[in-house]
Amino acid sequence: MNRRDFLQAVSAASAVALAGCAAGPAEGRARQVMTVRGPLDAADLGFTLEHEHILANFQTYEEWARAPLEYRQAEVEQRMLPYLSRIASLGCKTFVDATAVGLGRDAALLKRMSELSGLNILTTTGNYAAIDHKYLPPYVYRDSEPALAQRWIDEFRHGIGNTGVKPGFIKLGFNGGPLSAAERKLIRAGAIAHRETGLTIGAHTGPSTAAFEQLAELGGMGVEASAWIWIHAQNEKDLAKHEAAARSGAWISFDGVSPTSLDEHVACIAHLRDQGLLEHVLVSQDAGWYSVGKPNGGEPRGYDTVFVGLLPALRRRGFSQAEIDTLFIRNPAEAFAIRVRAVGV
Repeated sequence: MNRRDFLQAVSAASAVALAGCAAGPAEGRARQVMTVRGPLDAADLGFTLEHEHILANFQTYEEWARAPLEYRQAEVEQRMLPYLSRIASLGCKTFVDATAVGLGRDAALLKRMSELSGLNILTTTGNYAAIDHKYLPPYVYRDSEPALAQRWIDEFRHGIGNTGVKPGFIKLGFNGGPLSAAERKLIRAGAIAHRETGLTIGAHTGPSTAAFEQLAELGGMGVEASAWIWIHAQNEKDLAKHEAAARSGAWISFDGVSPTSLDEHVACIAHLRDQGLLEHVLVSQDAGWYSVGKPNGGEPRGYDTVFVGLLPALRRRGFSQAEIDTLFIRNPAEAFAIRVRAVGV
């Protein structure tokens, strides 16, 4: 599908409003995000951790199709609820669960955890080609780009399975190097799905080679860089690459915050602030999680390092409260607000 044909095929998407949640809000209407308990005004997200995990299953697709590991939801609730309650007590309001399709996404579990913890939780649609395509189902290779995108669009329109839960963003996974044929299909399908739903594309990427190839594909299909999040951008050590992507309009996600990474994360964030690009930065921990197949879920890493480690470190670096609010309140609300960001829209 060339760019002209693509733009003709999606020309009707400029005024999409799906399942009661507007992709392109009418004049005066508040922008919304989609949580596991339904749409929410983006202004009500509050302090947001934009990339975390409650549960993960690292069986390859073939292993899962042959003999999926089982777990009890009640055990996951008991194991993980204290970690969520901890961050709620520290002021967290919204938790973006970035667990991809094929790595243990469980929409019903996330809805229950949202109800128990009081946190707003977002979940995903999409597919994940990182780690050498081990988690890709056969349909990714078989489907055309529009057919693949339609699977994700249908989840947004009708819900995930029979849960009634709708995804809050499109999660795609890439290996970091030059895009493979399957990865190129994913990002192009992501462009189609974005134009139909207004959902943001969160791309597990890492190094910048794959990042800029994705941006080129999106641009060629008429989708703005502001519809795309560069997940794991801290794994690209050339700070000029972060700057270039941010200047294009992309979101730069420095997730992976841990007690041992504070200096590195502060340096990455401060560099973009000093370049006047703080409004393109997202920050989180990529922490958790209940690991399916391990006794009692293994040893999760808690979600509180941002509060007890990073925020004090940012303040020592001279970050104001307004700048911290930009990172954790204003930017996530803008990044995950559902709206089409594309040529002609």
